[in-house]
Amino acid sequence: MNQLKILVEAATLYYQLDYSQQEIAHKLGISRPTVSRLLQQAKQKGIVKIGIFDPIEDAVTLAEEIKQRFELNHCMIVSVASSDDQLIKSSLGKAAAHYLYDTVNDGDIIGVTWGTTLHQVAVHMKQKYVRDVKVVQLNGGVSYSETNTYAAEILNEIGKAFYTTPHFLPLPAIVDQAVVKQTIVADRHIQSVLQLSEKANIAIFTVGEFSEQSTLIRAGYFSKEDMAILNEKGAVGDICSRVFDKDGRICHPSLNDRTIGIELNKFKEKEKRILVAGGMNKVAGTYGALQGRYPNVLIIDQFSAKALLEMSQE
Repeated sequence: MNQLKILVEAATLYYQLDYSQQEIAHKLGISRPTVSRLLQQAKQKGIVKIGIFDPIEDAVTLAEEIKQRFELNHCMIVSVASSDDQLIKSSLGKAAAHYLYDTVNDGDIIGVTWGTTLHQVAVHMKQKYVRDVKVVQLNGGVSYSETNTYAAEILNEIGKAFYTTPHFLPLPAIVDQAVVKQTIVADRHIQSVLQLSEKANIAIFTVGEFSEQSTLIRAGYFSKEDMAILNEKGAVGDICSRVFDKDGRICHPSLNDRTIGIELNKFKEKEKRILVAGGMNKVAGTYGALQGRYPNVLIIDQFSAKALLEMSQE
């Protein structure tokens, strides 16, 4: 066996197939010290090139690119081991809970949405003693869904974390007619919750995907006519049940008029608008939200972040 061939074989067995040096020695019929010398030579001759990937440095670089591209105040990239949806949500939930803990101070008003991503934030919250903090629901919920939206649990857990009783919006996300909405929101109790949501200086929210898996679609909130319009207008996702396109523009104004909760343009008035979103199924919606300038803080996994950058370059 010539020298080059034995160098390549030893390096392949060791670096790619995870053989021990003793196993390589036995397989090739040479001594273990000879194997060690061969591996050293393989590196010297450039047959083996060893690089170190620093996920922390990569995340910092990626976060800065996202921050600059979408004009954010802050971007946090959460490194996850795989693109598994549940793992991503759990990892994002932990990171967002820490961020919210560090962010909230005396007198803050926190506006919160619902959904499985926000539920992971809520379950990872730790208690922080602060005074005069309020927690308020930003949009109506879902009266029936095969997927638990955790609206009550989220509000209760975040309220408990900051030693306050939350303000609920116990209403459907969308009603059939604008006049019905007008009647509902005219109630003084509902008015007080909606006004509090507009006063919130911190909003923490996620993006709903626009697909057959969407909670709003599965709950039957959209008629066939609504779906036809939303598809025609290129709907990509929703925030607070308000559906928008890839540029962040409301797709269906009359549907928007039947939606109960904070208006998207009110988000831009808030000091901190924290979007927590991850998973490839939410990339299009996240991109639309960023194009609409609804968040100024983004907490996202590295897979989705890279896809966002690629989408922005198309």
